[in-house]
Amino acid sequence: MAHVTITRPTTYRAAVIGTGFMGRVHSHAIAVAGGTVAGIAGSTPERARHAAPSLRAEAVFDDIGALIDAADVVHVCVPNHLHAPIALAAIAAGKHVVCEKPLATDLDTARAMTEAAAEAGVVATVPFVYRFHPMVREARARVAAGKVGRLTLAHGSYLQDWLLRPDDDNWRVDADKGGALRAFGDIGSHWCDLLEFVTGDRITAVSAQLSTANRRRGGREVSTEDIVTLQFATAGGMIGSTVVSQVSAGRKNRLLLEVSGTEATLAFDQERPETLWIGGREINGELMRDPELLSEDAARLARVPGGHAQGYQDCFNAFVADTGAAIMGSAPDGLPVFEDGLRAARIAEAVADSARTRDWAEVPQ
Repeated sequence: MAHVTITRPTTYRAAVIGTGFMGRVHSHAIAVAGGTVAGIAGSTPERARHAAPSLRAEAVFDDIGALIDAADVVHVCVPNHLHAPIALAAIAAGKHVVCEKPLATDLDTARAMTEAAAEAGVVATVPFVYRFHPMVREARARVAAGKVGRLTLAHGSYLQDWLLRPDDDNWRVDADKGGALRAFGDIGSHWCDLLEFVTGDRITAVSAQLSTANRRRGGREVSTEDIVTLQFATAGGMIGSTVVSQVSAGRKNRLLLEVSGTEATLAFDQERPETLWIGGREINGELMRDPELLSEDAARLARVPGGHAQGYQDCFNAFVADTGAAIMGSAPDGLPVFEDGLRAARIAEAVADSARTRDWAEVPQ
């Protein structure tokens, strides 16, 4: 890579590439963090111009190279197969990058992106934003403090229903755009990241089954999976399982993680993010999100008093704020970076290998 000068700006001037749902989420978070959307680009110039007011964009660019040059940080919110060329162009220009997950549709490309960002010295982050729920941070702090004891078991699920019916369709269904693993790459990666983040332990081996409930969508054959069942083992001695589905009727975005140890069990449900369930041999209870009662890191992310609900967009806002802090020279704890995106790609490859061979597969560490 040619030498480029990396700056540490005092403002957060962002390019947002992609103007769909995720583009709107990113642009809102940029505004909350005190940044500005210097410009946007969409799948067509017409779509970008239509979206500009809702994305708070100062300008619309037809040329992505010119848009990258106009910003300090580039937010990549396009279909998965386009992540790598845009992110690599931004890195080559010396820009910091926020790239949606999965980083790429294959492991080698994810590795190349991670290595390029490290070589260039840019801040490069990936939105594993469920890390930013205050009650997830509280669970992490309790595990780290030994309050759960020696970890023995983890299990849970990530269930959605937005692809329940055969006429439900999206670009993610197509392997050439979304990648060979769809349900796992899209949401299963979130569950595995949360497991490793909360426990500080790493998955070392997986046994996976994949199932496609709807073999045809939009008049075409579908090769990507709707459902994943996964068993795993970790370096620290835990065993566990999870179920990932995008065809579970009634489940909108239900990420459940339960971790058990020799002293206690903790459970977090993303559809009930204001509480953390704490189980013990003698008594069970729910801890509410109240900054006065939480660990320091959890309290930092509790932006409003207890009883005033926080949710997904608040997580994204905190993620972008911490990305901005990293760009300006600090190192916020728990910020997910490209190395974490590469970790997800390694797990995904092991899942695919296991499903193909119908056997356990090791996860490279």
